[in-house]
This record gives sequence, structure tokens and C-alpha cells, in this order.
Amino acid sequence: MKKCLFCKVAALVTSIGAMNWGLVTIFNFNLVTRIFGDMTTGARIIYGLIAGMGVIVFVGVFRKCPLCQK
Repeated sequence: MKKCLFCKVAALVTSIGAMNWGLVTIFNFNLVTRIFGDMTTGARIIYGLIAGMGVIVFVGVFRKCPLCQK
């Protein structure tokens, strides 16, 4: 099944977020906090983007993306 660019970006962003949580779990190192600071506006934007893309990827498990159908 071929994926559209939006689905690929969503999967990439979600994967990066998952890797960050892996770093937090294994090494107690939060890359987002290291780059943007602890709960700064930039960090909140990054966390929001990751969460939003995660929802899109989750929905994509159950429904086909309307953009992929074109």
C-alpha cells in the first residue's frame, strides 16, 4: 500500500517521539528538553506536534487516509 507524503511525515514524527521516550526510559535523557528547555513554548509545540501526528497515525490503523486515496 502506497502512503502519501502526509502519512510518511506523520509516521516519521511519531517515530522520533517514540525514540525520545526510549531515550528517557533507558538513559534518563530527554532530547526535547535538552534542545528547547523544560516545558518552554518550543518544547510544548514539539510535544503537541508529536501528539497530533500520533493521533493521525493511530487513526490510520483503522481508516485509510483520504489523501492516500487520491
